[in-house]
Amino acid sequence: MPLEHHPLNREFPQQHDALRKLMQSDARFARLAEEYDALDKRIYEIEDGRSVADDLMLQGLKLQRVGLKDEIADLLHGAT
Repeated sequence: MPLEHHPLNREFPQQHDALRKLMQSDARFARLAEEYDALDKRIYEIEDGRSVADDLMLQGLKLQRVGLKDEIADLLHGAT
């Protein structure tokens, strides 16, 4: 299975404009998006073998990413 990043613009392709608008106007949203991006990069590095973590830690990071994505989705739906 090929490795993939999960950037927000790929996760929410229909809401590109709302993503951009919230990134510029909502500090909480921008902070969540930055956290999501950093977490996604960390997960990718672990899966690619550039960083080391056990399976339990990796699963925990993935759950954190899902939680952030859910928060971001809620804010996006509130903005539209």
